Amino acid sequence: MKTTAAIKAYAKVGVESGVTAADPHKLISMLYQGALQAITNAKSSIMRKDIPAKGAAISKAILIIEDGLKACLDKDVGGELAHNLASLYDYMASRLLTANMNNDIAALDEVTRLLTDLKGAWDSIRPGSAAPAAAPVAAAPLPAAASNKVQLTYGRM
Repeated sequence: MKTTAAIKAYAKVGVESGVTAADPHKLISMLYQGALQAITNAKSSIMRKDIPAKGAAISKAILIIEDGLKACLDKDVGGELAHNLASLYDYMASRLLTANMNNDIAALDEVTRLLTDLKGAWDSIRPGSAAPAAAPVAAAPLPAAASNKVQLTYGRM
């Protein structure tokens, strides 16, 4: 077995193990991280002029956003917040399509900023843990009732 194949197999097992052991809150965080990593790969591919890799990376990011983050929203429980997030995810997917068609790094950077802010906010409301020391989103902590509402926004897991 080639070394790279072994590394890929090990990484796949690690990711699958992480998903299996993760609670629903952690799974959403992992989706954000996966989308961010795919966008980073797309940006790198644009710089290398590797068009097939760019397309694959952007497609992966769109898939994570549409079939992962957006599909998990519970609009009945999450109400206006869930509807707003769904609209934001639609916007991100649209910007990623634009980035793909035009090799638009600025569009990739815009979606990266949006996802980073959402991930930071999501990670800061993790149940049963203190907020991270250096939260990437400079926002006041949510009151407990608001935090519970955000937690319920993602319900289809």
